Amino acid sequence: MAKNYDYLIVGAGLFGAVFAHEAALRGKKVKVIEKRNHIAGNIYTKEVDGIQVHQYGAHIFHTSDKDIWNYVNQFAEFNRYTNSPVANYKGHMYNLPFNMNTFSELWGVRTPDEARAKIQEQKDAVKLSGEPKNLEEQAISLIGTDVYEKLIKGYTEKQWGQEATDLPAFIIRRLPVRYTFDNNYFNDTYQGIPIGGYTQIVEKMLDHPEIDVETGVDFFAHKDQYLKDYPKVIFTGMIDQYFDYQLGELEYRSLRFETEELDVDNYQGNAVINYTDAETPFTRIIEHKHFEFGKGDKGKSVITREYPADWKRGDEPYYPVNNSRNNSLYKQYAALAKQEGNVIFGGRLGQYRYYDMHQVIHAALVLVNSEI
Repeated sequence: MAKNYDYLIVGAGLFGAVFAHEAALRGKKVKVIEKRNHIAGNIYTKEVDGIQVHQYGAHIFHTSDKDIWNYVNQFAEFNRYTNSPVANYKGHMYNLPFNMNTFSELWGVRTPDEARAKIQEQKDAVKLSGEPKNLEEQAISLIGTDVYEKLIKGYTEKQWGQEATDLPAFIIRRLPVRYTFDNNYFNDTYQGIPIGGYTQIVEKMLDHPEIDVETGVDFFAHKDQYLKDYPKVIFTGMIDQYFDYQLGELEYRSLRFETEELDVDNYQGNAVINYTDAETPFTRIIEHKHFEFGKGDKGKSVITREYPADWKRGDEPYYPVNNSRNNSLYKQYAALAKQEGNVIFGGRLGQYRYYDMHQVIHAALVLVNSEI
């Protein structure tokens, strides 16, 4: 039966779904297999108490690419949600990204010039010289010591599981700093969350007579047979796992989610609150109903605490650790991948890079256009 298919797609996340959808529109027959018991990968949402719960952490769609925005709007109507997280540092609340609201709360300043002067004073006191050698030096050179100590250091060290002085400077080089009273985290032109959740988007992409989908299927249980039976494979899993870690393991960070259903209408007053002190074990609490402006059952709310975790084999890899050691190792795996004649590696894990959703869609569309 496999011989009738043009493509086997391993993974029913956004990358695999876009490729499957576009291939089917071009007359190709596609089989999609997914190891989880549901489609949509990490953007999977499930309704609880009338609330769309983001099962694998907060996902806010944002892009400045009008074509990508129009593309994804084929599959869902988006609301006008604007990402405006808040930081909780030992009970004190600060707006993110760092802006005049943050500086006013920290120092009582009222004008951009006052904020700049305060940051410059703190930078001068540290007496940094030369190019920043690590994340701590980079952060202080951008924003001074107060913001670094309260809003960056603890959160970042929890997130990466390393001291800030051991992390590379590039991680924080594009830190958003604004001298306006603007709490919108993203600079993108388009932003929002699909009304009714993300799962419907992938469902619609895969709803085509030329696409067959199977969930709860482990590619590695029958890898050799799949490679033999299908003329082309789009693989969206971990590239090092595909090659049985023969060159060594790439590093990933994992996450653990603790979700709780509460008998309250409004738990924290914001969709995302980051906990930036070192002592709190989780990095943030998500209150899902605020993504859709309080929609859901009255007197009910669902929250998720997000705990960063070291990754080991068997854990879910959430994001790559793109330091020089891992990037060098990935290049070696990418060279091996080029020798796999009928396998194409795609997506966040297949290409070992951090992708936002709009970048995943763009990469999948680029592949479709070059491949078919």
